[in-house]
Order: sequence, then C-alpha cells, then structure tokens
Amino acid sequence: MDASPLDIDRIRRDFPILQKTVNDKPLVYLDNAATAQKPQAVIDAISNYYSGCNANVHRGVHRLSVDATDAYEGARSKIREFIGAGRVEEIIYVRGATEAINLVAQTYGQANVGTGDEVIISTLEHHSNIVPWQILCKQLGATLRVVPINDAGEFLFDEYEAMLGPRTKLVAINHVSNALGTINPVKRIVEKAHEHGAAVLVDGAQAVPHVMVDVRALDCDFYTFSSHKLFGPTGVGALYGKFDILEAMPLYQSGGDMIKSVTFEKTTYNDLPYRFEAGTPNIAGAVGLGAAIDYVTELGMDNIARYEHDLGRYAAEALSSVPEVRLIGTAREKAAVVSFVVDGVHPHDIGTILDQEGIAIRTGHHCAQPVMERFGVVATARASMAFYNTRDEIDKLVDAVTKVIKVFR
Repeated sequence: MDASPLDIDRIRRDFPILQKTVNDKPLVYLDNAATAQKPQAVIDAISNYYSGCNANVHRGVHRLSVDATDAYEGARSKIREFIGAGRVEEIIYVRGATEAINLVAQTYGQANVGTGDEVIISTLEHHSNIVPWQILCKQLGATLRVVPINDAGEFLFDEYEAMLGPRTKLVAINHVSNALGTINPVKRIVEKAHEHGAAVLVDGAQAVPHVMVDVRALDCDFYTFSSHKLFGPTGVGALYGKFDILEAMPLYQSGGDMIKSVTFEKTTYNDLPYRFEAGTPNIAGAVGLGAAIDYVTELGMDNIARYEHDLGRYAAEALSSVPEVRLIGTAREKAAVVSFVVDGVHPHDIGTILDQEGIAIRTGHHCAQPVMERFGVVATARASMAFYNTRDEIDKLVDAVTKVIKVFR
C-alpha cells in the first residue's frame, strides 16, 4: 500500500465488524455509499448515552436531562463546526438527507415556487432529490427541468447555464453522485444560480464522509447529509440552512418542542432551530453522530480525501484492466466509487457470487434510475470505498470478478 498519514491497520481495528467473516472469508466491505461501518467510539457513545444519561432533552431540570441536553446540543455544535456553518441555529436535526429535502420542498418550496416557475435538478440525482421536487411541481403547477450529463457522467454546465432564467426559483443538486461517484462543481453551480436569484439546495450525503465541506465557502442556501454514511448511526442527519432563509420559512411539522406556549386560542412557536424539530428527537443518534464527527476530524478530512482518491483510482484501473468489465461513469473528478457492468452477467449475479467470497458490494439501480437509463443499463455493480479499505481488498474484488466471468463463460 502507498505511504499514507493514515494508519490503516490501526483504523481497521477501530471497526469491530471488519473483523467479521462472511461465508468463512474475511469480510471485504465495499458498500459504503449505501451505509458506512461504525467505529467502536461511536458504538460506545450510543451505549454510554443509554447507560449513563438516558433522558429527554430540553424539558427537565434533573441531572440526567441536563446531561442529555448537553450531549445533544454539543453534537449540534460539532456539526456546525464540521461543515463550516456560521451559527448553531442554522443546524436542524432530521432523520436523514431524504427528510431534509422533503422539509425544504414543503416549506421553502411551497412559499417561493409558483405556477409557471421552474426547479432545476440534474440527471445524476438520487431518487430522494427527484421525487420531492416532482411532487412540489405537480402541487404548484411548476416545471421540473433536468440538467443532462455527458458520457463520462459529468454535469453539463453549459446546458445548466442555458436553463437558468427569471422563472428559476430553486436548484437542487447532489455534491457527489451515489451511483457514479461524480463530484459536481457545486460552487460554480451556486454562483450561477444566485446570479438569477435562485436558491440552491445541495444533497451532501455522499460528500460529507469523504471530502472537506465548507457551506459558507460554497454559499449554498441549504446543505444536507445523513449520519449513517458518515460512520454514525442510522435515523439521524442534519440540514443546514442560511439563518435568514430558515427564519422566513413556514413550519413543517407541529407538536412538542417546536413551541414556546400553547393555548386553545393561540400557539407561539419556538426559535431556530427548534421550530423545525417537533417531537422527541433521536437523542442517541445525535450523540453518535457527534462521536463520528470527532472520529473523522481526528483522522483529518484532507488525509481521508487523499487516501480515498488514490484507492478509488487504483480500483478503477484494476477493474478496467479486465476486458469483460465496462466502467459506468468515468468523470475526471470522482469520489472512490466504481460502478461497472460485466458482459453477459446480470449485476445481481455478480453481487451474489462476490458475497460467497465475503465481498459486499451493491447491485441494482442505486435509487438513481435516470442515471441507469442514461447509460442504457438496468443496473450496475457498485464498489464504494472508505478510508478503512485497502488495495489488498481491491485485489480480492478483481479476483472475484474474474471468477464471476469464468462461471458465465
């Protein structure tokens, strides 16, 4: 393995599941774009919350409630710092990126998109950044416009510029494609949208675990990500929004904790960020997310990005050296995601046979059916890497794919 500031052997020992065997073979986990594994520090943080300070937040004066609130709000502060937000009030807890996109669609979208207006997305989007905008446009009589991609799977910026106009009210774009690994030119996309007075939501679910993100440098209006792809627990995530925009948005859900006072005649709503956080939250999940942020911050996001970039390039070169393999998505700027097909073999068969070798990849349309349609395939096999993966594991993947080819000859 190439020299790296990351001690990969030590890192791998931090992840209990990586010591597991599958079908009597050492686990090779290459499905990180679906969900990432959890270090012991995250597992311990969740366990310690439940065993040491399990109580509801914001509502009690007893010691457990105070400690739980401190841990919960402390994690919010870590999120703010991690993505470069200016104010902690700009960080809203959600169940994940999908809920965040729906929140923005049904609050900001309902208030700012009207009949005849336009929302722009791209061909690269995950279904969760397509369907909410389809629903919104249908509700309001607006038009959904889609930026095409080239044969490498890259966002066509000139086509995007041509779409922008006075009717453009919102642009929703992913930072990194889950299906192809393409890294979009988000800062340029935001700048151009703002020239036309449009707001921009960035789906950062696939970016935050792998590259440094600074929402103020990007100048996006909204940015969202899910904890479980950032080596944290499932069922929690964060939505960043510019303070003034959040302040002006209508409510999304109602109930406890998003209010200051309630009578039968009138309700006074809470301040940011709590006005968008109705009900008892996923406290343990937030604490676990905070621990995950601590973990990757200690490793260094720049170190992670460099290591994964080299590993992804190695994987792409190794797989493309197999004559029967065709890579789907060869963008110049890519995360460590390799999507591929094998001549004459269905991706599900690839995944099944690789599983017998202890190798976990994802097969299917990856909740990105328009991407599959663009490349004329119904599904791909996808290997997605994290900083705990190694070149040796990539070699095992290539050997296993070679075995698949021999089976179907």
